[in-house]
Amino acid sequence: ARDMDLMRQVLGDAKMHYFGISYGTELGGVYAHLFPRTVGRAVFDAVVDPTQTSEQGALGQARGFQRALDNYAEDCTSKTEDCPVGDTPADVKNRIARLLAQLDAQPLPGVFPRELTQSAATNGIAQALYSQDFWEYLTEGLEQAYDGDGRTLMLLSDSMNGRGENGEYSNLVPANIAINCADDRARYSPAYVEGRLPAFRAASPLFGDFLAWGMVSCTDWAVPGAADHPEVSAPGSAPILVVGNTGDPATPYEGARKMVDALGAGVGVELTYKGQGHGAYDSKNQCVQAAVNGYLLDGKVPAAGTVCS
Repeated sequence: ARDMDLMRQVLGDAKMHYFGISYGTELGGVYAHLFPRTVGRAVFDAVVDPTQTSEQGALGQARGFQRALDNYAEDCTSKTEDCPVGDTPADVKNRIARLLAQLDAQPLPGVFPRELTQSAATNGIAQALYSQDFWEYLTEGLEQAYDGDGRTLMLLSDSMNGRGENGEYSNLVPANIAINCADDRARYSPAYVEGRLPAFRAASPLFGDFLAWGMVSCTDWAVPGAADHPEVSAPGSAPILVVGNTGDPATPYEGARKMVDALGAGVGVELTYKGQGHGAYDSKNQCVQAAVNGYLLDGKVPAAGTVCS
């Protein structure tokens, strides 16, 4: 956040105009806390709940991804044509659960010479839930996997991990881990995580274990984390438009209201998008885009509580 203000000064800008998505909302909130008087027109989309510990955040994501999977299963089975991966929402999810259990014992052929493991399949399914545009690829990937072909789910997993066609990885995942471990104070032992598995499985039978064990990413990290959760209170800041998506798997909708409250009275302005996927602006919803564009370009603050669908 201090680097951002240094860039603002170097560019000679009196104000920092900012559009933060996902972790960018946490970064923007910390910036607003540190430098409220230099906040210009700011938008937070796909909002991280600033009041949660890293464990609470992981548990929230378990609920969020399960909700997104529920929405996918409901959408697939409610269409006029037959859903090729299940007859009912429960059937869709039960078949996925059986697939993941089978992959734990016997991986499928994936992108040669690699195999689709349980972890890769879970990763691929999660990636497909980041956007409703990907739901058709999830259906295709599941159909293929049920026929013994793991390529599409593996390609989705590769996308999640930042793996290119040449086999090289971007620094997306390691940077994400390093930044979060610098931010978050908590360090969880394997024994602690094992004790929390029932709560995570209750939140999501399919993603609970996956997200619970992710909490050991910072275990034995070489440096301590900064805080239990970020400080984002920003009295004196210009209005910040906070956009929450009701179907967001990675940053559940409830975090938007928590961010508005934490920013403080007269700062956070909440806008709700009744949709699917991680974030609202990239959904191409005209109502959301008009509100965001109107604020960033023209300074027009939407009415608090605006709902787009």
